[in-house]
Amino acid sequence: MTSLTSALGGRRLGRRLVQLYVGLVLFGVSMALLVRSRLGNMPWDVLHQGLVRQVGGTIGGWSIAVGVIVLLLWIPLRERPGLGTVSNVILIGLSVDATLALLPAARPMALRIAFMAAGIVLNAVATALYVGARLGPGPRDGLMTGFVRRTGASVRLVKTSIEVTVVLVGWAMGGALGVGTVVFVLTIGPLVQVFLHRLSVPAPQDGPMLDSVAR
Repeated sequence: MTSLTSALGGRRLGRRLVQLYVGLVLFGVSMALLVRSRLGNMPWDVLHQGLVRQVGGTIGGWSIAVGVIVLLLWIPLRERPGLGTVSNVILIGLSVDATLALLPAARPMALRIAFMAAGIVLNAVATALYVGARLGPGPRDGLMTGFVRRTGASVRLVKTSIEVTVVLVGWAMGGALGVGTVVFVLTIGPLVQVFLHRLSVPAPQDGPMLDSVAR
C-alpha cells in the first residue's frame, strides 16, 4: 500500500480513488441516458453507435475499442497514461452497456427530454469527479491535450476539431446526431467548469491543463 500511495502521489489517495471510480461509472450511466433519450448522443457516442450499426457489437464495446486505439495515438504525442486513463478505457464501456441493459428507451417526449437533461448534467458531474481525482486523463482528453502541446493551438480549437470530425464520421455511419448532441456541446463546458472547481482534489500546484476539458 505504501508503494501504491507513493506512485499515485499519496495525497488524499482514498478520496481520489473513490472519486475516480464513481465518476467513471456515472459517466457510463450518463452516456446511456442520452442514448435512451433518442434525441442525439454525445459526440464520441455518435461514432460508437455508427460503428455498432455498421459492424455490430455494443456501444460500450466500441467505447473500449476506440479508447484503446486513441490511447495508441498517445505514443507519438508522448502523452503518459495514469491509473485513471486505463480505468477510463475499461470501466466506462462496461458501465454504459450495463445501464443500457437495464434502462428502457424513453417514449413520451417529456421523459426523453428529462433523460437528455439528466444525462448532460450527470456527465458534467462525472467528468469533474474523474478529472478532479488527478489520476490521469481519459484517452480522448489526453489526445486533445497532446495535440495542444504538439501544435501550440488553443484547447478550444483542438477539442472542437476533434469532436466535429468524430461526429461527422459517426453520423455518416448512422450514429444518432440530434438536438441532444448540440445541447451537450454547448453546455458541457460551462457545466464541467462549475463542478470541477467544487470536486477537484486540492494539489500543491494546479497545472493549467486541469480545466482543459471544460473549455
